[in-house]
Amino acid sequence: MNFLIYLIVGGIAGWLASIMMKRDGSQGIILNVIVGIIGGFLGGFLLPMVGLGFGGTTIGFLVTAFIGAVILLLIINLFTRGRAR
Repeated sequence: MNFLIYLIVGGIAGWLASIMMKRDGSQGIILNVIVGIIGGFLGGFLLPMVGLGFGGTTIGFLVTAFIGAVILLLIINLFTRGRAR
C-alpha cells in the first residue's frame, strides 16, 4: 500500500515541479511519476545534508519529492538546453 502512495505522491510532486520548471508540455504522466520518485530519493538524500528534514509523513514526502524533482529538472535542463531556468 505504501508503494501506491509513493507513486501517487511522487507523480503529484513531479507534475508540480514540471509546471514550475516549464517542462510540463514535454513530459507525460509516466515521466512525471519517475521524476517525482527520483526527486524524492534525491531530496531525501540531499536535504538532510543541509539540515532540512520534513519528516516521514505524506506531506513531508511531497515537499521532499518536490524539492528533489525541481533539482533534478534543473540538472536535466543544464544538459538538454545548456542553461538552468
